[in-house]
Amino acid sequence: MSKTVVVGSRGSRLARSMVRELLEPLKRAYPGVVFKHKTVMTAGDRDRTTDLRNLAATPGVFAKQIEIALLAGEIDVALHSLKDLATTPTDGTLLAAVPLRADPRDALCGSTLRGLPHGARVGTGSPRRIAQLKALRPDLSTVPIRGNVPPRLRKARDMDLDAVILAAAGLHRLGLSQEITEALDIESFPPSPAQGVLGVQIRKDSTELHDLLSTLHDQSTDYAVKAERSLLAALHGGCSVPVGAFADVRSGQLHLSAQVTSLDGTTVIRATRSCALHDADDLGKQSAYDLLDQGAEQILSTARETPSNT
Repeated sequence: MSKTVVVGSRGSRLARSMVRELLEPLKRAYPGVVFKHKTVMTAGDRDRTTDLRNLAATPGVFAKQIEIALLAGEIDVALHSLKDLATTPTDGTLLAAVPLRADPRDALCGSTLRGLPHGARVGTGSPRRIAQLKALRPDLSTVPIRGNVPPRLRKARDMDLDAVILAAAGLHRLGLSQEITEALDIESFPPSPAQGVLGVQIRKDSTELHDLLSTLHDQSTDYAVKAERSLLAALHGGCSVPVGAFADVRSGQLHLSAQVTSLDGTTVIRATRSCALHDADDLGKQSAYDLLDQGAEQILSTARETPSNT
């Protein structure tokens, strides 16, 4: 294996923090290897104006350019936020490691959910977050807000919003935990599938690199995200649809809770299942079928067809 390993990622402060999180244990374990970081500009980073709901409907908007750089040999390792990576693997690539999951929850910054006044304005462009928020507080209004984490916090203040919803993991990774007013309950506000998880991707033929990266792999996290991403794939979903899911390992079993919520918050469909650890993929599929049996497809179809300005 080469003595130099180039890791590619997006260029945000959060992406750089994720790269440090990845490389610190590797540098300790492999002092003879030089690890370098290369920034790759993605389509989602170039487009700062399109509404997040419309942008997220484009497959690979935050990952494709990084995968292209990987397959072209410009980088050796592609580091993603796993929720940005398509559920169908790109030919020639391999998800080599899934490190231990960080905090999977969403966080309110600026107020607690109970503390928000009637009619309060909350910043988020995520269909899932909009739907789940309206299910819990139908009186609230949401305001689209885009950008990296620190700019979103600044925009929330500049726009005089009462609160903004962000991923807790990103805030922790950036040293901004003090901005969290409330970490939202994972049962009533389930996160995006694989939220808080890093995805470490390599070329399929990089055998030695796979062995090196295996030291980072956390098997319990891998079981959990396999179930969550299998559910999302079976629902033909992505960031543009209101699907929340969370799986974890308890007492030797894998437990998955999933939720589909209409954009107006009036309909909430839930499914909960457990299985043996090695059946993670099937757990996700069966949970998706449970949701579909309860009418989830109508909600998902409506969400896909709804313009972002409604």
